[in-house]
Amino acid sequence: MILLDNSQKLLTLYKSLASSIPESLKVYGSVYHINHGNPFNMEVLVDSWPDYQMVIIRPQKQEMTDDMDSYTNVYRIFSKDPQKSQEVLKNCEIINWKQRLRIQGLQESLGEGIRAAAFSNSVKVEYSRAGLFITEDILKLNASNKSKLESWVETGHPDDEFESETLHLKYAQLDVSHSGLVNDNWNLGKNERSLRYINRCIGALPAACMLGPEGAPISWLTMDPSCEAGMAYSMEKYRRRGIMVQLMLRFRKYLRRNNIPYYFSKLDVNEKYRRFMGQYGGFEVSCGWHQWTCYPQNLVPF
Repeated sequence: MILLDNSQKLLTLYKSLASSIPESLKVYGSVYHINHGNPFNMEVLVDSWPDYQMVIIRPQKQEMTDDMDSYTNVYRIFSKDPQKSQEVLKNCEIINWKQRLRIQGLQESLGEGIRAAAFSNSVKVEYSRAGLFITEDILKLNASNKSKLESWVETGHPDDEFESETLHLKYAQLDVSHSGLVNDNWNLGKNERSLRYINRCIGALPAACMLGPEGAPISWLTMDPSCEAGMAYSMEKYRRRGIMVQLMLRFRKYLRRNNIPYYFSKLDVNEKYRRFMGQYGGFEVSCGWHQWTCYPQNLVPF
């Protein structure tokens, strides 16, 4: 595999990946953040250049110091020929199979190669699939890469008042001081590693919330290093009032204005959720969202 560390090559890759959306969207979003300051210290590997068939995004070596940290030890993959991915993935220099890790992609056909590579390295694999939701503008993304993601603190969100006479909510930027609140209510969190990860996401990437009458977040939304919007949550008292839809619409307005790609995933999709996403302008795409969580024999959870 070839390490792409030249800014012009990364820009060329970014533009090229746009033609394969939605299947390439997770890698496309990762390259976006790499091209805009690389706050999570990720790196890009391709099997050949410029006529690549496979792209792997992974953290730089100095990031992956905790063998149990599957929030950090994440590999994101796109392949033009997923059936031929096995030989690449078997290479221990590409993926550190001695760690607990996650491999993510938007192509279910990557699974065969991932499982075979994991088996050859005596690694247990747990697979999960989710619905993938995007909006029409994502299919028409301008891959010019002219957007300028400055510090999130510098750009921020407009300080809009939520239009309600009774709720008195205010749209605002989610702050790192809110990380504990987000962690306590994230079904994939509630531990020290997830708290560190959330802290980093909120501090470096777009994140928004609605502040309640007392000035504390009552609904929020964050973004991950691959431009996936997630950790969405509303306090029970404020549910079923259209607040999350309003939050998502304002969040999307900021992202679109700055040409930042975005998408959503959802486990256990039902018609109610599809209708909810429809209010936001989102729809489900057939390729789906896929994750393979990998455990070496000595790190398999009980």
